[in-house]
Amino acid sequence: MSLRTQSVEETRDLGEALAALLWPGDVVVLAGDLGTGKTALAQGIGRGLGIAEAIVSPSFVIVREYAGRISLVHVDVYRLDFVQELHDLGFEEVLDEERVTLIEWGDRVTGLLPEERLEVTLRAAEGPATRDIEWVALGPAWLERSDALAKALSPWALPGDGGRSC
Repeated sequence: MSLRTQSVEETRDLGEALAALLWPGDVVVLAGDLGTGKTALAQGIGRGLGIAEAIVSPSFVIVREYAGRISLVHVDVYRLDFVQELHDLGFEEVLDEERVTLIEWGDRVTGLLPEERLEVTLRAAEGPATRDIEWVALGPAWLERSDALAKALSPWALPGDGGRSC
């Protein structure tokens, strides 16, 4: 699914719309260059999950946990040099059926991720705050939700996409 947001707040709004479709146990991978809106999207997801606490980038602490309607674990693997460091942090225990897990820079550790996941790639577009966002739903549970995902995110669909390419 190809989407576009025109501002940081619109990226957050998109994240909030996505949160309505998240279930405990979901894994969402956030990929993209520095400054493309991964944390803004995470903030919107947190808002949609009813998290009152401010969601900040977990770059320096690697893992942050938040309580909400559904608990959220926000992981950032950017500063890790070796996959073993992720194992040492207990990454396998972070992925559980009780909460949603967001993994920034998750495209760097795809071999460790469950097959069932939503992959989101953000890219800077023509304006200073414009972002092109690609979504790929992997696994049966996400494929079952693909129509609902397309409908919920259709306000941001690029012309001609129709939200049907996820």
